[in-house]
Amino acid sequence: MTHSNPETFLVWSVLSCLLGIFLVYHLWSFDRFRCLKWNQGSSGGFKRLMTYTYIIGVPLVTTYSIGFCAIKYSEGYIFIPEIGIIPKPHQLWSKSHQKAILPLYLCISLAWGSEMVTHLESLCFLVFLINSGSAQDWFRSWYFRIWAIGGFIAVTYLPLITIFTRSDPVKCEAYTFLAGSVGSLLLTISYAVVLPRFKPFLQKLREQGVDMSVIIRLMKFRELTIIYLYSRTLSAIPLLILSADGVRSTTTSTSRHLLQTLGGFGISIAAGIALPIFFPRSIEGEINRADGLRSENYNSRNHLTFISQERDVQGMYDLERQPDLEVDKTSITSSSYVGSLQFPPSQAWRDPDGHSPYKSPIRLEPNRRLPDVEEYDSKQPNLTVDDVMRLDSPTRPSSRVSRLVSTFRSPIDIRIGRP
Repeated sequence: MTHSNPETFLVWSVLSCLLGIFLVYHLWSFDRFRCLKWNQGSSGGFKRLMTYTYIIGVPLVTTYSIGFCAIKYSEGYIFIPEIGIIPKPHQLWSKSHQKAILPLYLCISLAWGSEMVTHLESLCFLVFLINSGSAQDWFRSWYFRIWAIGGFIAVTYLPLITIFTRSDPVKCEAYTFLAGSVGSLLLTISYAVVLPRFKPFLQKLREQGVDMSVIIRLMKFRELTIIYLYSRTLSAIPLLILSADGVRSTTTSTSRHLLQTLGGFGISIAAGIALPIFFPRSIEGEINRADGLRSENYNSRNHLTFISQERDVQGMYDLERQPDLEVDKTSITSSSYVGSLQFPPSQAWRDPDGHSPYKSPIRLEPNRRLPDVEEYDSKQPNLTVDDVMRLDSPTRPSSRVSRLVSTFRSPIDIRIGRP
């Protein structure tokens, strides 16, 4: 974009900076940047590769946008007779600015290639998920091989085109953006063909008795993917028109500015939507983690080792309705924000008929009330806590459902072989 207006790069710079801020905020809220560590515990090399492939694209686009924005505003405009006032051509730039053209083009080509790698992986994973059986393995499937080959081509052919056409910056830009937009448009069309099959797939999972939490995660993935598809179309088509016309001739200043701005908005929206797709936040998990840290900090500040007041115990665990329950208060320590109340089966609380509904010691947790015995038949003395908890447990998925489906989190969080 050596012939583009400075205002276009200003828009790209603002959008890329906002995207970077959103990236930092989301990853901090997701897991406090632990996903960026090389050693992520039980996560494998595939997730690390996909994480770094996506993350590296954002600073590369930001470098490209801010770099050309600074150069264009530094060089300014020039008046040419019979043409008018236009941005200064790259032939009249300073030597340092001319040397910066190729590195900045390599930044956008590498960022575009890495973006296509993540887009192709999400597409292949979606097709594999729809066609997955109970015994299939993602890493041994043809979909994984297609992604590996296609990803290698995507991350290499764009920088090679940039390098081979570096003699003419205008042609270099045109061919780089033409190759990138064609690849992105083909992937987007492929996604549009596959995505209608996802809704019947969700209906089939519900009929097979898959946990509703998994269905909800898959529905969120589908909705975000639809938005991602539209945003990629918004970026691919304008840049394709602009680059194809740049190979043949020169567009007018107004249309060029409009197409470049639309392309910038599409790229930013697509990258922002891809972030919660690959790193989906769990608000419930974040609240539980915050509550746990708050309780641990409170215990450490007040040096709480034991809870000695039975009234405090009853207030914490809501035991007003079981006044005869004898509590072993020595089992409640400050090492955990969840206390443990245990008592022998012989001393368990009994119903008016003298039956003991619980055969094993009971572990109470905050905000969880013991089930009322009146809700169950008192003529069943062998009812245990496990039996009570099983009544509220979700329906187990059918054995025909792939383990990959039942443990779905995101397209890069593959949980085959892990609980």
